Amino acid sequence: MSITSDMLAEMNLLLQFPEASHMNGIKIHQDAPEEAQAAAQRLHDKGFIDRADGGYLTDAGIELHEHLRVLQSALK
Repeated sequence: MSITSDMLAEMNLLLQFPEASHMNGIKIHQDAPEEAQAAAQRLHDKGFIDRADGGYLTDAGIELHEHLRVLQSALK
């Protein structure tokens, strides 16, 4: 399975969440690129973030975020 452009957009959005504290969220504004807005909606639909416009990582989102950070570090 290849990484699709939608998956890449979702991963990039997840990596924007602060690494140091899961008590901080992000906000996707209405003037954000459509790709970011759509990625946020998909992540919300999948249960990784608590709001369709960003918000906070869910427990599943925190776990995924940690895995993405490991992958990002390994590929650097």
